[in-house]
Amino acid sequence: MTRFKKQKVSKIAVIGNHLPRQCGIATFTTDLCDALSIEVNNKNLITVAMDDRPEGYNYPDRVRFRIRANVLADYFHAADFLNANSFQVAILEHEYGIFGGKHGSHIIKLIKGLQMPVLTNLHTVLKEPSDEQKHIIHELANYSERLLVMSKKAIELLDSAYGISRDKVVLIPHGIPNVDFKDPGIYNEQLGIKASSVILTFGLLSPAKGLETMIKAMPRIVKEDPDVLYIILGQTHPHVKEAHGDAYRHGLQQLINQLGMEDHIVFHNYFVSLDALTQYLQTAKIYAVPYIAKEQITSGTLAYAVGCGTAIVSTPFWYAEELLANNQGILVPFNDPDHMADAIIHLLSNEKELQSIRKAAYKLGRSMTWDQVAKKHLNVINEVISHGKTRPKKSLTQIKSYRIIDKLPVIDLSHMKVLTDDTGILQHAKYTIPDYNHGYCVDDNARALIIACHYYTLRKDKSIIPFAQKYLSFLYYGFNFENGRFRNFMSYDRKWLETVGSEDSHGRALWGLGIAIQHAPSDGLRNIALRLFLDALAPIESFSSPRAMAFAIIGLHAYLSVYGGDSNVRNIRTSIAEKLYKLFIDNSKPDWPWCEDIVAYANAKLPHALILAGQWIPNPGMFEMGTKALQWLMDIQTASEGHLSVIGNGNWYKYGGEKSSFDQQPIEAMSLIDAYIDLYKARKDTKWLKESDKCLGWFLGRNDQNIPLYDFESGGCKDGLGSYGVNENQGAESTLAWLIALLRMYESMGSH
Repeated sequence: MTRFKKQKVSKIAVIGNHLPRQCGIATFTTDLCDALSIEVNNKNLITVAMDDRPEGYNYPDRVRFRIRANVLADYFHAADFLNANSFQVAILEHEYGIFGGKHGSHIIKLIKGLQMPVLTNLHTVLKEPSDEQKHIIHELANYSERLLVMSKKAIELLDSAYGISRDKVVLIPHGIPNVDFKDPGIYNEQLGIKASSVILTFGLLSPAKGLETMIKAMPRIVKEDPDVLYIILGQTHPHVKEAHGDAYRHGLQQLINQLGMEDHIVFHNYFVSLDALTQYLQTAKIYAVPYIAKEQITSGTLAYAVGCGTAIVSTPFWYAEELLANNQGILVPFNDPDHMADAIIHLLSNEKELQSIRKAAYKLGRSMTWDQVAKKHLNVINEVISHGKTRPKKSLTQIKSYRIIDKLPVIDLSHMKVLTDDTGILQHAKYTIPDYNHGYCVDDNARALIIACHYYTLRKDKSIIPFAQKYLSFLYYGFNFENGRFRNFMSYDRKWLETVGSEDSHGRALWGLGIAIQHAPSDGLRNIALRLFLDALAPIESFSSPRAMAFAIIGLHAYLSVYGGDSNVRNIRTSIAEKLYKLFIDNSKPDWPWCEDIVAYANAKLPHALILAGQWIPNPGMFEMGTKALQWLMDIQTASEGHLSVIGNGNWYKYGGEKSSFDQQPIEAMSLIDAYIDLYKARKDTKWLKESDKCLGWFLGRNDQNIPLYDFESGGCKDGLGSYGVNENQGAESTLAWLIALLRMYESMGSH
C-alpha cells in the first residue's frame, strides 16, 4: 500500500458524536480519530461534537467545538470556527437522528458554510426516503466532494433511489480493532463467566435489535447444551430510555422469566470500553445478531464481531448479507426463533465448522482494521485536495439566512417563567413584577402553550415540559364541558369571571391546542390536547368573529399536519375558511382588500389563515386573496424610512380615515412574522424573510421611536410603543408575542 506524505494533509476536522457520549456514531468517530491521529499530527486533528443534552459531555481535548443539536445558530458558528482556523478538510459522520431540524436538516447549514472540501460518511441510506430525507442526501452530495459508504448496497441505493452518480461515492469499510485470533473461553474467568459456551449480543438496546427472537430460541439451545450462557451486553439506548425508561429491558426480563431461562440469559448492563468489548467477543463462541429489519446498510457491532473472528449467526439484513457472503457466518430468517436455534445448535455441536467460520471472518477483518480504514480516508482526502475542486457558491438566500440567524437574540424564557405560577401565566406586570390584580386568561395560556411546545421542538429542553403541562392544564380547566365553550378570565383567587369567553379566546385556545398536538413533547400531553381540541370544535362553525375563525383555522392546520386523514376536521377547516374568504370578497374594494371596514388587532392572522387554508384545501383564489391582503398590510405598515410602523390601537385604521400611529402593540409585529414565514414556505420568495427580519427589528428598536421594546436583561417585552415612548410594563401578551416571533424566526432558518 502507498505510504502517505503526511504534510499533504495537516489539518482535519471530523464532525460527529464523540465518546463519552454513548452511541454507535460516537464510538465510530472516536475510533476513526484515534486511527487518523497516528497518520497526521494529533494537534491538527479535531472533532466537532454534537451534544444531545444541555450540559454536554466531559469530552477529551480533541473535541474543540460543540454543537447543541437543536440550536441552529451553533451550526453557523461551527462553520465560522472551522473556516477561521483554516482546516484543509472536514469529514462529516452523517446519521439523520443526531442533528437538529426535521430529519437532521440543520447540518446542511454547516456544510454549506464551509470553505474547505467535505467528505460525508453516510451511516444510513434509506431505500424509500421521504422527500425531506432525499433532499438532505442530495444537498450533502452537492456540497461534499465525496460520499463515503461502508457497503456495496449503499452505493446501489444511492444510484437507484437518489440518482447520485457512483463516481461520487467511495466504499471504505467499517473500521475494526486490530486484535489477535483467540480461542473461545479465553477470558471467561477474567469476565466472571462460568459457562463453557458463551453466546453474545452487544450494543445499545432497542426494540429494533430483535432480542426477543434470540431469547425465544434459548430453551431449545439449552436443551442441547445445558452449560450455555447468552450474554446481552450493553445499556438501553439513551433515546429509548429518555422516552420510555427501561421498560424495554424489563419486558425482556419478564420474557426470560416466563421461559425459565434466568440461569442461561444475563444482562451485562453497561457501556464497555473497546478493550473490554474485545475480550467479550474473543471469549464468545457465537455472536448472535437477531435484527428485525432488512434495511440496514452497516452495523458496527457486526463488523467488530467479524474482526475478532467470532462465529456469527445473523438475520439477513443488507449489511449482514454482504459481509457474511463467503462462509463468514450463517444467515437465518427474520423473527424466527426455531431457525436461530437450529443454526446455533449446529455450530455448537460441530467444532470443525465453527472454527472454519471463525477463521474466514477473522481473515476478512484484516482488510477492515482501523489503520487500514484511516489510510483509505487519507487517500481520498489527498485525491480531493490535489484536484482542488471549487465548492458550490452560496446563493443570496443562504447568505441572507446566515446574517439573520447570526444576529437573532438568544431565546430567553426567564420573564415568561417569572409570570408563571402554579395556576398558569398571569396576564399583567408592573414593570417586570407580576401583577396579581388582573389574574389569568385563556388567551395568554394558549399563547404560552404555543411557545413551550415550539421551544421543546427547537431545543429538546425537557425543563420546559412542566410549563407546557401548566398551560395545558389551565386550558383544560378553562373549558366548560356543559356548553362546549372556553371561559377566558380568571381572578387571582382562581374564580372564573364568566361562564363563556369571547369567540376570539375560543379561537386562540384552538390555535394553542393545535400547536400542542403538532409539537407535543410527550404522548400524554398530546393526548390531552387532542381530546380537548376535538371537544372544542363544535361551536366554531357558528362563529361570526373573523379573528376567531382565523385563529381556529391556524389551529386546525396544525392539527391536520399530524392527523391529516381526519376528514371531519378537514371539512370544518374548509367550511370556516370559505366563510372568512367570503367576508373578504364581499367587503373588499380596489384600495381596501380587507374583510371589514376597520383594520384592528392581530391583523395579519386573517390573511395568514387564508394562505394556509388556500394552500392545503387547496383553493388558489383563497390563497391569492390572503397573499394580496398580507401584501397590503405590509405596504400600509411600512414607514417611508423603510422600518415597520404598525397600526396603533388608539383608533386603529378605519376605511376612509387616518391610520392610528400609536399605541403600537407587539401582537401586530408577531402576527406579521407568523404569516410572512408561512407564505415564504409556500412560495419560496425571500422577500418575505426580509419582511420578517424587518418585523423582528421593530422589537429591537427599528421602529418609529427608535426604542427597543425587548428587554435583554429580563427576557420580557414592553407592552407597547406610544407617542411618548414605550409602556415599561412587561405583561404576558407582549412578552409572549415577542417569544412566538423569535421562535418562528429560528424555525424559518430550517425551512430553506
